[in-house]
Amino acid sequence: MKNFDYNGIKVPKLGLGTWKSKDESCRKSVSEALEMGYRHIDTAQVYENEEEVGAGIQDANIPRSDIFLVTKVWRDKVGKSDLKNSVQQSLEKLKTDYVDLLLLHWPVDDVPLDEQLEALQNVQKEGLARLIGVSNYPVDLLEKVREELNVDIATNQVEYHPFLTQDKVLGYLKKHGMFLTAYSPLARGDVLENSTLKEIGLKYGLNPVQLSILWEYQQDNVVTIPKSEKVEHLKSNLEAIEKELSKEDMQKISELQSPK
Repeated sequence: MKNFDYNGIKVPKLGLGTWKSKDESCRKSVSEALEMGYRHIDTAQVYENEEEVGAGIQDANIPRSDIFLVTKVWRDKVGKSDLKNSVQQSLEKLKTDYVDLLLLHWPVDDVPLDEQLEALQNVQKEGLARLIGVSNYPVDLLEKVREELNVDIATNQVEYHPFLTQDKVLGYLKKHGMFLTAYSPLARGDVLENSTLKEIGLKYGLNPVQLSILWEYQQDNVVTIPKSEKVEHLKSNLEAIEKELSKEDMQKISELQSPK
């Protein structure tokens, strides 16, 4: 498994997303993923599955220090008086003393951005989060965070897949040594029927899902977190990243993208 190194902290480039993953199936998929070699688990307060994710981590009996765990603060908890309490509640559900990465889930207009980021930084200073970042932020907000407010964020988690470009966001993140975390890397299943992906995949013995994951995994400064609850899919994703695409095929896949 390749890692992205952010200031000495290793971030596994393939993770497990858990959006819409619920109850026992969530718990089971997290434990199974960890047991077969995944070390990056992504959740969020609004997913309402932090308890199940925490239970799955305990079931797997993998040292906590070997796991890169991510959660996100929801829009109604980003104020100075709410953020820390919400994070402490998340940690209780996750059965851990800290997360490796804590994100503001969406831009919020009704709370000043500097207040949100100060609260986020305070949680980091107290050791409740090793890294902090944002999600679904456009470049102009990233610029404000880093250049106007001078806050060290590690990532921006955004939708990214073979049909959706994030060139502007990715370019900015690369320039500043940050990484893009890609959610919905399979375009909610749309990659399955694409003829170009099918054709390229045949050359490598990969299906369109595997090819899409490998295309993201192989990119610099990109971490990908496909959601999966089935053992065969979890294994399939790991098998995909053992291959390597040519520069030409990487480019062919990129050419499928449309601007956001």
